[in-house]
Amino acid sequence: MNQTKNIKITTADPSGIGLFGLAIVTLVASSQKLGWTEGVGLVIPWAIFLGGIAQFYASILDSKHNNTFGTTAFGAYGLFWMAVATSWFVQSGTFGLTLQESADVHQLGFVYIGYLVFTIFMTIGALETNKVLFFIFFLINFLFVGLSLSSLGIMEHGMHLLAAYSEFGIAILSLYGAGANVLNKHFGFEFLPLGKPFGIITKPVEKEKTAHLQTNNQTF
Repeated sequence: MNQTKNIKITTADPSGIGLFGLAIVTLVASSQKLGWTEGVGLVIPWAIFLGGIAQFYASILDSKHNNTFGTTAFGAYGLFWMAVATSWFVQSGTFGLTLQESADVHQLGFVYIGYLVFTIFMTIGALETNKVLFFIFFLINFLFVGLSLSSLGIMEHGMHLLAAYSEFGIAILSLYGAGANVLNKHFGFEFLPLGKPFGIITKPVEKEKTAHLQTNNQTF
């Protein structure tokens, strides 16, 4: 006789560690862009371990929650920071002069454009998640606008500042988001508000039902 057993595996919500990873790497990276610190030597470790590994780890956990949005977002941005750190290694000559001399920063500009398009999609999705996450993605759009244009040599100084201040804003909001996600789960109620979804995007079926109900109400 065949018996089927269903095994339920419970995993924690990874939003806290994912957002914390994003917060720390953007905080230290923005400090360099804003001229508060110098060089990327001590930005690289945080880009790899917090911006990269922490977010990628959150992506893996979100996949176990069947959360396509979280899996894709944390995975894409986690890998982004690993690649950025590697790019800094190349530019500094860590992998040899041949790679350093052949590095064309314009190529990064095209990468940033690709991530800008991706982030626009993610921003639309964040509309129906919570307001803190939406504004994080909203600022990430400006970060990639600044990074892409400055890397392509277009309004370099102004776009560099746009990227810098956007990145600093991302860090502040992500720190709050990380803390709110952890404490809300820990206490079992909304200890710190994240803001309700905007409610702009709804399923077409729900819209049809609403229109049908409105028609019936008008009939009576």
